[in-house]
Amino acid sequence: MIEIRPGVVIDDSELSYEFARSSGPGGQNVNKVNTRVTLLFDVNASAALNEHQKGLVHRRLATRINKLGVMRVTCQAGRSQLKNKEDAISRFVELLRQALTEQPKRFDTKVPFGERKKRLENKKRTGEIKRTRNVREFD
Repeated sequence: MIEIRPGVVIDDSELSYEFARSSGPGGQNVNKVNTRVTLLFDVNASAALNEHQKGLVHRRLATRINKLGVMRVTCQAGRSQLKNKEDAISRFVELLRQALTEQPKRFDTKVPFGERKKRLENKKRTGEIKRTRNVREFD
């Protein structure tokens, strides 16, 4: 059982893994052992997420989810399959945590009066400099 946040717990059976040869460090180990781990999570079939949460995950993690609704997290940084698997799980948890966190509503604010005044004064000063730059006197 993987706890994403209070009230959202994903069963290990909902996750599947694919292993392949990694391009990371390891010398000859790279050529012999499947150390790259790809974690697969079917968002649409998940019993741990309600419809609203599934929608959030689909919107916020759209680049990681294919057309079938399967989310992929790949890790190949370490030399061992176990370390890469642990890293993939922790990255998966972090991604879901961020996706399921409600963003606070943003309110429009006014530009302060002093800032508007300062901007207009700078524009006038710049205009005056440009105006006096090419003034030629004809005698």
